[in-house]
Amino acid sequence: MKIHQLPLGARFEYEGEEFVKTGPMFATAREGGQRLIPKYAQLKVPGDDRAIGDRKAEPLTRNAVLAAFEDFYSECRRIAPEDRQPELAAARERFLKALGR
Repeated sequence: MKIHQLPLGARFEYEGEEFVKTGPMFATAREGGQRLIPKYAQLKVPGDDRAIGDRKAEPLTRNAVLAAFEDFYSECRRIAPEDRQPELAAARERFLKALGR
């Protein structure tokens, strides 16, 4: 299966590492840190020889979504220029408000 075919929060293995999909083409490694997963990459379920498409993804929980978002937001804060930090913080608040938090 390819990264763009997976739902957010799906777990998969790529190049011997376990990841969780956190964006359209991004994933967070089990040890931490985000990585761009190429669109052409073949992904597998850890410890299974079948492609991930043969299994259903686990349903997302609210806490998992919030944790993934906070990881993403932390990375954005780190790379965004200082003059764009207020816009980033406002976008975070809009996202959390949309989730009812």
